Amino acid sequence: MILLQETAPGKLNLTLDILGARPDGYHELEMVMISVSLCDTLTLELGTGAPWTVVCNTPGIPDGPDNLCWKAAQVYCAATGIEPEGLRIQVEKHIPAQAGMAGGSSDAAAVLRALNRHYGCFSDEELRSLGLRVGSDVPYCLFGGVALAKGRGEVLTRLPSLPDRLCFLLAKPSFSVSTPALFREIDAAGVSARPDTAAMCRAIAHGDCGAIGACLQNAFEPLVAARYPVVETLRKTMLTHGALGARLTGTGSVVFGLFDDSASARAASKVLQAICPAVHLCTAVSS
Repeated sequence: MILLQETAPGKLNLTLDILGARPDGYHELEMVMISVSLCDTLTLELGTGAPWTVVCNTPGIPDGPDNLCWKAAQVYCAATGIEPEGLRIQVEKHIPAQAGMAGGSSDAAAVLRALNRHYGCFSDEELRSLGLRVGSDVPYCLFGGVALAKGRGEVLTRLPSLPDRLCFLLAKPSFSVSTPALFREIDAAGVSARPDTAAMCRAIAHGDCGAIGACLQNAFEPLVAARYPVVETLRKTMLTHGALGARLTGTGSVVFGLFDDSASARAASKVLQAICPAVHLCTAVSS
């Protein structure tokens, strides 16, 4: 039996813009994304001689073909003709589920990385193309780091790393959001809070922490915050306690604050713990 291990970092959207619906049923997006140190750990066992299975330490995560890890392995094996002769995928989750942090997609990307490190069938670019068959966020999760993403999220451009002193405070409220339903709602209502993606890219290039915080924006946030007032409560709490900016990531429900002072972030985390069931401090990680 062969053991493979891989980490799966979470992601945050510094910006998220929706440019419109596409003929293929997806949406044209423009986003600046980063990988963060809050991550899952995956262990793959090849050659188990038993039926495929996915095991997770978090209740409610699918353990069969509906799991993106299973789908990633299935796509890889179908593309290569490889039969692992039994596969067990163990996921130790720390990234909150249904949070807008691409936890499932990052886990799927970790499966593709692990399998490709072992079998060596694809280049990085080819692996990202394969990942798009699994989910729109998977190519970015394979790419990692700070990136500008366009298209469905698969057209990726490397951006400079964020200044080392920056850190993130994440707050995960108890609600979850249906991503397809939110896209339908924004198709009907239109985008009311469009980020200045070019300004964010300039701020990152200049290492201007204040400007990075000021440019944080998410086109989904007004719709989610209107339905769940805790989003604005979390944002205001972070800003009151020294965040340079605070926004929803993805379609939520995690709200994150950007801090250039870890002591302020720790103090804010203590306040947020009274409001929110799950609070995490993390940093950006490179690809």
